[in-house]
Amino acid sequence: MASRTSHPVLDERALNRATLARQLLLSRAEMSARDAVGHLLGLQAQNVKPPYFQLHARLAGFRPAELAGLMESREAVRMVTMRSTIHTHTADDALTLRPLVQPARDREVNYFRKGLTGVDLDRLAELARAFVDTEPRTMAELREELLEEWPEADPQSLSVAARCRLPLVQVTPRGVWGRSGQVRLTTVENWLGRPAGEAQPVDQVVLRYLAAFGPASVKDMQVWAGLTRLGEAFERLRPGLAVFRDGNGVELFDLPDAPRPDPDTPAPPRFLPEFDNLLLSHADRTRVVAPEIKGRTWTGNQAHCTLLVDGFLAGLWKQDGNTLTVELFEETRAGRMEEIVAEGELMLAAMGGTSSTGRVSVRFASIHG
Repeated sequence: MASRTSHPVLDERALNRATLARQLLLSRAEMSARDAVGHLLGLQAQNVKPPYFQLHARLAGFRPAELAGLMESREAVRMVTMRSTIHTHTADDALTLRPLVQPARDREVNYFRKGLTGVDLDRLAELARAFVDTEPRTMAELREELLEEWPEADPQSLSVAARCRLPLVQVTPRGVWGRSGQVRLTTVENWLGRPAGEAQPVDQVVLRYLAAFGPASVKDMQVWAGLTRLGEAFERLRPGLAVFRDGNGVELFDLPDAPRPDPDTPAPPRFLPEFDNLLLSHADRTRVVAPEIKGRTWTGNQAHCTLLVDGFLAGLWKQDGNTLTVELFEETRAGRMEEIVAEGELMLAAMGGTSSTGRVSVRFASIHG
């Protein structure tokens, strides 16, 4: 049996192409939106529109109405799961992934214990569940209800405790493309009309993570999930996994039959929305983000929409009606500029960016240094 130090090495381009293939970004997949949301283990959904743009970048022929229909039929929901952030999940994953990450949500409450002096957290969860299951409520309404029971508690801490202790979903029309609505909450069990299942077995989730984000290290998955101590699961699965190393000697695990394309495989430009999981789901993000541009996707607390060129982070973009403005980090050759324009025009047309004349335009701002 080969020693752990003799595993094949995957350089950054090899990791990049493998990850793009898993993320459906190397070529658009002939896959339904529901299947894609499941394959990707959910879509970051801190804002309403990003999940739609994530699917446009990944699926052939995607139109926003497809995901909107899943939201309205309750086949997909928005709720807090990974990393304490809002994700769009399939109904089945919503019922079983949230229990998996519940220990992390319980730990989160501990950071707010000073504001919860005298608060019985089990009683809080009971009262909050009864309140939001009567009818969907805003967080302000829920907070006021809990303050009736614990008037000396910190209001924000009560909100955090309710959000962490209960699997709350944001009910539609929130999250539906082309509609607007205040954030109103109820429990996932109430919204879906069925009880939550047991947490998905962690070994199963490891395999699903590798299918969507691999090859990856234990630490990579821990960053994605917001969980700790996943090494034991990887060790149980090791005999059935392919094992590699990155350029720094870090051990990477993968499914044996998962795609690992040639590093020279062409990667077309892709426009990604803010908070795309491609950029958030590994401890070492150099497979997509070069060290010298780390941090450029944020200004203060504001995340920017990003552009991939040749598979790597290469710039930012913003949309204003039928105009897309692209800000590259460095100059690129004319042929790639044409590819970026074509991809941008495709996105604007597919995502409703056309004007009354049906014309769309892509322009380049000055290089972002």
